[in-house]
Amino acid sequence: MPQRRPWYTVLYLQVLLAIGLGILVGHFFPNLGIALKPLGDGYVALIKMMIAPVVFCIVVQGIASMSDLKKVGRVGVKALVYFELVSTFALVIGILVAQFVQPGKGLNIDPATFDPKAVSGFIGHARELGIVPWLEAIVPSTFVDAFARGDVLQVLFLAILSGFAISLMGELGQRVNHAIGLAGKVFFGIIRIVVRAAPIGAFGAIAFTVGRYNMGSLSNLAKLIGTFYLTSAIFVLLVLGTIARMTGFSILRFLAYIKDELLIVLGTSSSETVLPNMMEKLERLGASRSVVGLVFPTGYSFNTDGTNIYLTLAVLFLAQATNIHLTLGQELRILLFAMIASKGSSGVTGTGFVTLAATLAVVPDIPMQTLALLLGIDKFMSECRALTNVVGNGVATLVVSRWEGELDMAKTRQIMENRLPAPPPADDEAVG
Repeated sequence: MPQRRPWYTVLYLQVLLAIGLGILVGHFFPNLGIALKPLGDGYVALIKMMIAPVVFCIVVQGIASMSDLKKVGRVGVKALVYFELVSTFALVIGILVAQFVQPGKGLNIDPATFDPKAVSGFIGHARELGIVPWLEAIVPSTFVDAFARGDVLQVLFLAILSGFAISLMGELGQRVNHAIGLAGKVFFGIIRIVVRAAPIGAFGAIAFTVGRYNMGSLSNLAKLIGTFYLTSAIFVLLVLGTIARMTGFSILRFLAYIKDELLIVLGTSSSETVLPNMMEKLERLGASRSVVGLVFPTGYSFNTDGTNIYLTLAVLFLAQATNIHLTLGQELRILLFAMIASKGSSGVTGTGFVTLAATLAVVPDIPMQTLALLLGIDKFMSECRALTNVVGNGVATLVVSRWEGELDMAKTRQIMENRLPAPPPADDEAVG
């Protein structure tokens, strides 16, 4: 029987402790907390530098190893259908909860009191959103530029092309694929080293957040924050929980299985910081490398459940806070535009806030400068958006993998419950 590790060496406990210490430092020593911001930024940068090569290696190897290339198209179609259905449901839930709870009612805010310059930068980015600019942005200016920018969708595009090309090269392609698999192992090795610094990154990021934002000044917006977190929790437990149950696993077991990653997301407010780790964990549950490589990174652009809930909930909050009545037609227009805008915001800094600015443009009755009301709390909202997005994409990957007949659900459940040792990722056999 293997010896149990000391509790203080367990990553999720280290991250949890770091978050607690960060809150204390930010609250009692706000200046010090603000000064610790580089710790969080540095950790996020370390992880982001590895995302492009990891995604490229996984997708290329997965596609090049397929004997049936038709599977790529089949998996892609299944994933997109799932993404559209669940993402739309998230948008609708945001509208329904906002109508029922009415978090902005009674604030009676005069839009004229806000400075339009405070949100001018976000409005500028919002004009870049849309289907045509998004489609143009998928193709990088050069092969190397996609990796230099770290644009996941561009890297995914190049990886799919490369995977198909290698699969058509015969024996030479097999040797190239073998080399890419070995490179992938190196990149994952780097990730395992970097992730040990997650507690330091979480400590710095949380200390900065608490030190930078005066909690007392956010009291008027506490209802919106609470409503968003509650809505996201309901979405994860009921909607994703039902999907998970129909697929054959428990959403609570799945959350426990990825607890390390969720705590890192909570600390860094970024879902990208756990992309490589999540892909490896999903493979260990039995999903194939090709399905994980295609579905999970693509979900970062097409399946942003947390961002979708935020979009519709925030728009209706601003309308209620400024005593603006929206007609059913306007709400439907918001829903339809958000369905498009939420797909076209990948790679834009401050994605959730930028997409919200674009969505507001559909309803001229709500002055754009009211976005300034949400600037102070966007950091707290982004944590919940990222958490919900990660869980949603993890569930989506397992669902598509089950549709492909890959998962032995009995073994998958045992691995989630830690009753069966997780097998090594699929690439060990492919490159061994």
